[in-house]
Amino acid sequence: MPRETHPSICRFCHANCGILVEVEDGRPVRVTGDPENPAYFGFTCAKGRRLPDQHAHPDRLLHSQKRGEDGRFTPIASEAAMDEIAARIGEIVKRHGPRAVALYPGTYSGPHPASIPAGVGFMLALGSKMVFTSAAIDQPGKHVANAIHGRWLGGSHVFDESDVWMLVGNNPLISMSGGIPPSNPSRRLRRAKARGLSLIVIDPRKTEVARFADLFLQPRAGEDPAILAAMLHVVIREGLYDSAFLLENVAGFEALSNAVADCTPAWAAARAGLDPFEIVAAARLFARGPRGCAVAGTGPNMAPHGNLTEYLLLCLNTLCGRWRRAGERVPNPGALLPPALGKAQASGPRPGWGKGESLRSRPLGNSAAGLPTAALSDEILYEGDERIRVLVCLGSNPVAAWPDQRKAIAAMKKLELLVCLDPKLGATSGLAHYVIAPKLSLEVPGLSVSSEGVEQTYVAHGYPEPYAQYTKAIVAPPPGADVIEEWEFFHGLCRRMGLPLTCYPLRAEAGVLRGRREAFALDMQKKPSTDEDLAALMNGSRVPLDEIKRHPHGAIFDAEQAARPGTPFAPKPEHAVVAPADPGNTDRLDVANADMLRELAGIRRAPLPPVLEGAPHATPPVFQLISRRLPNVYNSSGRDLEALQKGRTWNPAFLHPDDLAMLGLADGDRIEIASSHDSILGIAEAAPELRRGIVSMAHCYGDGPENDDKLRELGSSTGRLIDNLRDFDPYTGIPRMSAIDVTIRKA
Repeated sequence: MPRETHPSICRFCHANCGILVEVEDGRPVRVTGDPENPAYFGFTCAKGRRLPDQHAHPDRLLHSQKRGEDGRFTPIASEAAMDEIAARIGEIVKRHGPRAVALYPGTYSGPHPASIPAGVGFMLALGSKMVFTSAAIDQPGKHVANAIHGRWLGGSHVFDESDVWMLVGNNPLISMSGGIPPSNPSRRLRRAKARGLSLIVIDPRKTEVARFADLFLQPRAGEDPAILAAMLHVVIREGLYDSAFLLENVAGFEALSNAVADCTPAWAAARAGLDPFEIVAAARLFARGPRGCAVAGTGPNMAPHGNLTEYLLLCLNTLCGRWRRAGERVPNPGALLPPALGKAQASGPRPGWGKGESLRSRPLGNSAAGLPTAALSDEILYEGDERIRVLVCLGSNPVAAWPDQRKAIAAMKKLELLVCLDPKLGATSGLAHYVIAPKLSLEVPGLSVSSEGVEQTYVAHGYPEPYAQYTKAIVAPPPGADVIEEWEFFHGLCRRMGLPLTCYPLRAEAGVLRGRREAFALDMQKKPSTDEDLAALMNGSRVPLDEIKRHPHGAIFDAEQAARPGTPFAPKPEHAVVAPADPGNTDRLDVANADMLRELAGIRRAPLPPVLEGAPHATPPVFQLISRRLPNVYNSSGRDLEALQKGRTWNPAFLHPDDLAMLGLADGDRIEIASSHDSILGIAEAAPELRRGIVSMAHCYGDGPENDDKLRELGSSTGRLIDNLRDFDPYTGIPRMSAIDVTIRKA
């Protein structure tokens, strides 16, 4: 057959890049960026270009697997696997109740719009609220801060229109997220710099994005709350805030002023190992604006005081008036999202924690980030009758991702039923009772909604224009394969157990006010097609899905697009601008949450950490281990693709060259990295862009301790260094997962 080329969407990660897929003899053979895509402009990263390798990987499961009593896996038909799993869950629920069943969707399920709604719908039909997500161990502070600060219904400023932008522990050029739009972030950054954008970056590592910064602060890890409090101190002391906006829309300004009165730049600089003038300069540059936003990444959320970091960022944005006003244009009135109905008013704070389901094993409950995933191992290992006995892992790898790895492994082994939807046998699925082999991305239809929808969760994220793309399935699974879509698995369980399957829409926490989507029930007598499922999921979208399908390379659905002949899409003027506030609205954004200010006061009273010119000076030297992203992996995916890794299949322990010399180490040396809880092996590598005293490693690598001798093949699990019972956030349960004190020696 001749080679054919099809436009599609990359779903290796959440960025949804527009791609061209070349197909020969029914198999994908080459992927490139799509130059006709109006948002991505031909961009795709190295991961996306290796999609054919992912589909053809020799370890890919083409049949579901069942583990026998001898620990060996044998193929099982997907229908038979669902029969047995449904029966087993039914037996356990009959004996112990629905709370015995838990679901853990991970990041790899995110790019598939129907997966998580179907999984959550199955759990609710079963009667279990035990749904844990990666949000609670990735960036839970965003969810908590959004709740207790309140939401501005007109939306935030977006990157493409801003005069100043601040990134705290973010590297969007690698993560494809975090404040710069995911659609070709490098191009957008270069264009923004050319028109005069001022960029502030705060990070212990001079990252790829930091090289574009007008002002780069390289602090000691974990001191972001002190730096942000000092910036607020400067903004208030020098009168750089938007007084008119505060008067009309904000509560707690006086209390915040008092709380940061002693958080001087000198105090914060002493904590963070900076010059006080750097902090003053950052505050002045950010406040000068007039348009912009400040956002944080995964690292500051994994470090101590992640909620406070995110809360102080929102306070800084609010004091500087970084919100859209009545009559201003809404950058993204919606494509696959419901239409914007923005209003220039606050929606007041809501509880950030303390509502909903609570754990039995520990005094932790639900928060705005969901149930505390970091404590899920404890809930499985709990000896009481209400412990979790069944876990379904959807696009996730807990053994690699969860903190306190040894405990996570013990929990997986104690489960009466562990089911993983996973294309390969890995650290977690290798312990499962059943592994359901899923279809891969080019074998299923898809939508760009995950990148658009992130606006509803994170401030200043998502697309800055009404862009959307649909893709059909480009190829069929390999001949003879028995693979299913993730949502089909949950539909199959519900059908066998006599349960309805209702899918629920995402709840908005941030972003401009929008119309609503309605929950909908799937037909349980006749399984719908994926396209029917996606159409139902997208109910209420501003642009009809049929219209989006008419544009195979994607489109920006603005007034110009709507004016083209033959389009049924007609934009409404009220969706394009922020409306005035409702008469009599009294809601206010809260910049003085009592719990957050109490936490800040605790930091103010804490002794200064030892800092000596950025270098460790204890005996033995104590380093701070920080998390990072690597360009050619997406959490635990992509590590085994040779074309991506080029022989380096581990996650290096990056250190400043002077620290390597101080320790008597060289590139490639095996080292032991020890926390107060446990130790791991690593491979040392020089990184002059790091602050001294820092060791930087990617998370979601490694396997169980029995495979430590395969360090160069599998890498190291930084999660093993973490004690999930000590130094954890009391609201979300996340322990210290970055800025961990460690010692290093040659192994």
